[in-house]
Amino acid sequence: MIIPLLAAALFSCAEPDSAVRLDDVIVIGNAAREFQMRSSQTALQINRDYIDNNFSGSLMQTLEGIPGVKAMSIGSGQSKPIIRGLGFNRMAVTENGIKHEGQQWGDDHGLEIDQFNVDRIELIKGPATLKYGSDAIGGVINLYNNFIPSVPFEGSLNVFGRSNNEQLGVSAKIGGRKGRVFYRANITLLDYADYKVPTDSIQYYSYYIRLKDKRLRNTAGCEQDGSVMLGYMGYRFQSYLRISDSYSKSGFFANAHGLEVRLSEIDYDRSRRDIDLPYQSVNHLKVLNHTAWNNERISLTADLAFQNNLRKEFSEPVSHGYMPIPDGTLERCFNKSTYTLSLGAHLSLTERNELQFGFNSEYQDNNRKGWGFIIPDFETLCSGVFVYDQYKIHDNLILNAGARFDAAHTHIHSYYDWFLTPVTDDEWDFMQRSTELKRRFNSVTWSAGISYSDKAWILKANIGKAFRIPIPKELGANGVNYHIFRYERGNNQLNPEESYQLDASVIYNKKKCVVQFDPYINYFPNYIYLSPTADYVEGLQLYHYTQAKVLRYGFEMQLNYKINKKFETELKGEYLYAEQKSGDKKGYTLPFSVPWSVDTGLKYLFDSKNNGFVGLNAHVVGKQNEIVPPEEPTSGYWTLNLTAGKQFMLNKNILKVAFHANNLLNKRYYDHTSYYRLIDVPEPGRNISMMIGLQF
Repeated sequence: MIIPLLAAALFSCAEPDSAVRLDDVIVIGNAAREFQMRSSQTALQINRDYIDNNFSGSLMQTLEGIPGVKAMSIGSGQSKPIIRGLGFNRMAVTENGIKHEGQQWGDDHGLEIDQFNVDRIELIKGPATLKYGSDAIGGVINLYNNFIPSVPFEGSLNVFGRSNNEQLGVSAKIGGRKGRVFYRANITLLDYADYKVPTDSIQYYSYYIRLKDKRLRNTAGCEQDGSVMLGYMGYRFQSYLRISDSYSKSGFFANAHGLEVRLSEIDYDRSRRDIDLPYQSVNHLKVLNHTAWNNERISLTADLAFQNNLRKEFSEPVSHGYMPIPDGTLERCFNKSTYTLSLGAHLSLTERNELQFGFNSEYQDNNRKGWGFIIPDFETLCSGVFVYDQYKIHDNLILNAGARFDAAHTHIHSYYDWFLTPVTDDEWDFMQRSTELKRRFNSVTWSAGISYSDKAWILKANIGKAFRIPIPKELGANGVNYHIFRYERGNNQLNPEESYQLDASVIYNKKKCVVQFDPYINYFPNYIYLSPTADYVEGLQLYHYTQAKVLRYGFEMQLNYKINKKFETELKGEYLYAEQKSGDKKGYTLPFSVPWSVDTGLKYLFDSKNNGFVGLNAHVVGKQNEIVPPEEPTSGYWTLNLTAGKQFMLNKNILKVAFHANNLLNKRYYDHTSYYRLIDVPEPGRNISMMIGLQF
């Protein structure tokens, strides 16, 4: 029934209307048009209602319903963001304008950000290094939790849970404003058990491993987040100080961390909520000061931030290769401190011409400990300056252009194993894993675009160059990565990664119908990636970093049609093609390439004010036969999902109930972007999430 309704929608869009509604992503009349015209890039604005109504565990799993955005799930409660097939250090996540700096290279932990303390999100698809510098080569997720209260006291309380991993949690926020002084505070606590998959066994290196109660043993965890903010809000001057801390502890799936766990004395099936070895703990402390001043023609901003990311990995002390049994359980520890300065100026030269200047500088210092090794100690200093000009030819036609210069210096320290390895038949020595290395990088990037609107239409196009400096892992890695079952080796001769992209956006908005189509083409002269080899080191396949020319192109599309006052329907999808144009793997795609997907859904609204809804969604993913050996193809699949939400008024308070059910039919399938598929672990089975929130 849904397909005929969608076909009818294409031919029955009627009167113009000022409201743009993309499944609650962009809302409220003319504000949506103004937001889209602010930039020639493909961008979305996501409000708190969308986050609540689509609550699905982690923040990135909540955003997965947006075309072009994926969540790479890791274990029971973590996930990493991917935009248009690019993730890790190819996309930036900012919090209140400051780039979030953790151990982004790690494949096995998510964002150290409290999703229940996010007020709104701006999402930019495609290169955004002009304003954000290196790492924003694939896009940016801007998170904002700096909403300024307007009353003396307000707050909210949320309780939530998930069925698959028996997650339970609570989150509370309070805030207030008296005169020009305001404050905010929040706390979030959650705990979860081992998660379930729709299979009772897996295979790992030809070993048959049974799962008790279909659960991945030792994937339980917990999370604790908190923050406080104190600020001053004047007519022309504003300043606030925000301190936040995020802590998580989670187990690694025991049978994925090495075959030696078969000989372990730990009873992993004793409890589904305990966290045994191997496990990790991550703590992220952030201190941020934002200050702004403005008058009728100019606004100035200054941001200072300190971040400390402390990540520890613990494992049973066992011997590997020539390494004897070590003392203690601390396998790896990474202590990374980041200092950030950001200055900005916005000038209104005329009523039609606006000019922006910006300066960013970031210093990182990362120190390692533990008996295991994968990346060395390092320091990195990056600085950049940009200028961006926007000119209104008239209200419906806007041009923009900008340029940026960046310089970076990376210092990687040498490292020798703490145990002896044979060099010859008669000689043993301490093997050098990392050599002393100092590299300097610089780059000029640019961007230009046009935005045009006419009644129901918005047309945008943008072309630009972006860059990314090689991270220390790519330059100096040399060790076993147990969590993704391979030996990784860096390349200290890598050059900065560059990208040229042309993207466009076509938006058609009328009273009952919204259509958006976003095509893009992307060329990398020197894409950096881990290439598999036929060699084995310490029993695992060797992957080494290399560079190749890569062409990528694709599109996202979305159609929303309001059938009547009670029913809405939508169709959305995405497609991405990537091909290596040089190197040993010429003609192949890139590892873990995202397959095409289509979503179609029907939503029933309880009333015209959208205070309640229930929606059914079918998520269809195609086969992925485009692989890089030794990858295996992944079969296509489809899942059925249910979402519902309702808002109630309790005197002057608001009670919200959100319900989300993924994989209702408990289908067994494999996500091509998941590392766990390499050891025959399917995606989680049926998972029901529920949240009840009170705003007061």
